[in-house]
Order: sequence, then C-alpha cells, then structure tokens
Amino acid sequence: GLCVNDIIVSGAKPLFFLDYFSCSSLDLDEATDVVRGIAEGCKQANCSLIGGETAEMPGLYQPGDYDLAGFSVGIADRDKIIDGSSVRVGNKIIGLASSGLHSNGFSLVRKIIFEDQGLTVDDEVAELGCTVGEELIKPTKIYVRSVLGVLNSYPINSLVHNTGGGFIDNIPRVLPKGCRAVIDKESWEKPPIFAFLQEKGQVPEAEMYRTFNMGIGMMAVVDEADAESAMRHFKAMGEEPFLIGEVLAAREGESQVVINGLEEN
Repeated sequence: GLCVNDIIVSGAKPLFFLDYFSCSSLDLDEATDVVRGIAEGCKQANCSLIGGETAEMPGLYQPGDYDLAGFSVGIADRDKIIDGSSVRVGNKIIGLASSGLHSNGFSLVRKIIFEDQGLTVDDEVAELGCTVGEELIKPTKIYVRSVLGVLNSYPINSLVHNTGGGFIDNIPRVLPKGCRAVIDKESWEKPPIFAFLQEKGQVPEAEMYRTFNMGIGMMAVVDEADAESAMRHFKAMGEEPFLIGEVLAAREGESQVVINGLEEN
C-alpha cells in the first residue's frame, strides 16, 4: 500500500511490484498467506506482481519471525508529473479517509499498547470494537484507482500521502514558497484508535498530528472551482472524502501548516 500510494502522488501509474520475504525456516502456509495478501494489494493497485525473493536465514531470525519488504515501479508522462508547482492561494484541500493506522507510528503504538498498557494481540478493546491484533493489522488503504480516476477528469495541483511525519511534516513538501495550508481538524471523523492512543499514551495532540495520519490517508489540493465535483467523483470511486482545509498566503517565517484548534501541549 505504501509503495503504490507514494507513486501516485506524482500522478504516476504503478506498473509492477516485487517482494522480499526472509525468515528462519520457511513455513509454506504462512508464506502463502503473505503472498496472497500481496497479490490482493496488487489487484487493488492495478499493478503486476512479477517476482520476488525468499530467503531462509536461521542464524539471523528467531523461529516464527519473518521480515517482509517490497518495492514498486510506476510510469508517468514527464509533462504531467504532479510536483506542487501549480498550487495557488485559494486552492482547497480534500482529505480521503484512512482505514486506521496504516503503516506508520508503530514504535509508539507498540510502546503504548504492549509495554504501557500490558495488552496482547488477543485482547478485546471496547473503544475499538475489536481485538488489538485486528486493529493493528488493518491493511493500508490503497488509493490508486480513485486518485487516477479523478485525475482523468479534474486537474489535481498536488497530492500528499499522509505517512510518517503526519500533517506537520508531509504537507510542506508540496507547497510552493509563500503558501501555507490551514487545516480544520474538526472537518472529518477520526477512527477511535487515535483517541485511544492519545489518551492511554498521554500523547500531546500536536505530536499525534506529527506521527499519525489521524484518519486522513491521502490529501488532494485542487482549484476551488473543482473541489465539489472532485469530491463527488472520489465518493463515486468508493472513497470517503472531506473538505479539510485550504491554501492561504504565508508571510516570511510563518509555519506552512496550521491546524486550527490544535493543542500544542
């Protein structure tokens, strides 16, 4: 999910994916489940799974442990690459709902849930409506079909894959000098896992928005005139879009990301 979502922020189309699976001793059932999941992700991203590598290294991995990595390659017309240079003051920011944590912030998640709270993957958590394990392994949402579908009909000035660094660190990458993004944090519904982590880990709200996606996995910056139509198109493609902010002028030295109502401590 992370690989192909990173590719589409440039307006590129994912072509293929390769995986790397390493372990102490190969468990065929376990490896089959992993590859089946990878194949499903490739179907959702309309890209091919063309190969990979499987390695057994008993001197490095403990029995039952495995390591999984992968990479993807995409293609785009040079003159159609999205680089944020078209962003202008007055543009609107559309946020697409995430499926949960996606794949970021897990060092902090593990500390809060397993070390501080003493929970196990099998423990039911009322606030989450599921077990810890079920929440943590929710697949990262893949936005390929919806983003490329909207791009076919409307210009998108920039795209933000909201991963490590959250809103605070990711949005500035696609903003030209002299622009800032103002986000309304009350404009979308947040999955309960984030309130759970903030409360149990006593994490400052500002740090939550710098570490997690907070319920928004992808952002699209569009012209104001296209915002409502693009949102309807995203919804028709199966996404849950929210109008979460806008681009305003930034003075010298002013922060490029402002989240209204954010508690710093």
